[in-house]
Amino acid sequence: MLTGTMNTELLRKVCQTPGAPGFENAIREFIIKEITPLVDSISVDNIGNVIAVKKGKDSSKSIMAAAHMDEIGFIVRHIDDKGFLRILPLGGFDPKTLTAQRVIVHGTKDLLGCMGAKPIHVMTPAERAKMPEVTDFFVDLGLPKEEVEKYVSVGDAITRERELTEMGDCINVKSLDNRAGCYILIETLRALKAAKTLPAYDLYAVFSVQEEVGCRGAQVGALQIQPDFAFALDVTIAYDTPGAGSHEMCTELGKGTAIKIYDSSLIADRRMVAFMKAVSEAENIPSQLELLAAGGTDAGSMQRFTAGGAIAGAISVPVRNVHQVIEMAHKIDLQASVDLLTACVSNLQQWDWNWGAENKPLSKKASSKKADKKPAKKGKK
Repeated sequence: MLTGTMNTELLRKVCQTPGAPGFENAIREFIIKEITPLVDSISVDNIGNVIAVKKGKDSSKSIMAAAHMDEIGFIVRHIDDKGFLRILPLGGFDPKTLTAQRVIVHGTKDLLGCMGAKPIHVMTPAERAKMPEVTDFFVDLGLPKEEVEKYVSVGDAITRERELTEMGDCINVKSLDNRAGCYILIETLRALKAAKTLPAYDLYAVFSVQEEVGCRGAQVGALQIQPDFAFALDVTIAYDTPGAGSHEMCTELGKGTAIKIYDSSLIADRRMVAFMKAVSEAENIPSQLELLAAGGTDAGSMQRFTAGGAIAGAISVPVRNVHQVIEMAHKIDLQASVDLLTACVSNLQQWDWNWGAENKPLSKKASSKKADKKPAKKGKK
């Protein structure tokens, strides 16, 4: 059963605030403003990660929950004699979805532009049969070169222009990858404060940078924090659309949050998977299992960049149209993700984390008061 009401307005703001990899200033400032009343301290490291600390009931261990702030985008490579912009991608795109889409060029002021490419009417048969590449596109600002250069320089960032729309029980907007994860982490901090509940151990809520170009921020953050437990908050593929085989779906919209088992950067710690499944059952949180054939998250970085390894897993939001112009998520899955993370960070001390431990199922609706009365487990990683 879901415990909260979805904050659609927060999700709208967090998705529509720009922040391409390496250009996260605007979204960083927004997040800091949102979380300042919810945590004990906030710092920004040299690479640009926001590291917020909420003290736990026990400071003998630490939890790192990471959601990357950056969204896929572009960088201006060249301004030609007619004012058209040539671009390079920041992160991976599905190029076939870019034709005639609006973008925002973030120069000395924001300018609205349109993705252009060679018209199909003048393509050769061979060109028509070829799948497009990102470098086939240019940005048309509708201005001559001398006007463009007043505001735009080589090296400026470009992001997609799409507002949030509710479609049935779903949310449709750009950059759910990974502003959905940022939303989950903010709402978890808010839920902990509203319930006057402390996390089991000191919680480091990290809003990381440059995930889309190699999980760089999470690597830096993990090296600094050296967490005992690590949760990545990100999206995953919901291939539940026409043509999908049952073995290909990965996840489905509306079936709940996804507990990661495997992706190309991580084999989730078996103890963490078992714990998250037990929490989901005890708290009646809808969930499904995720095995992602290609792609990774900050979880792999946190697991490997911690001395001795962190006990790492991931909470994933099923999303259709990932890395396209617009992405879609189900409200049930978003809220279930908030509920699962909140319950997990509150109940870590109820689990025996020793290898080979035989854990009993967590009690139904394990309350924070019950957790307070139980001594913290002293299992080793």
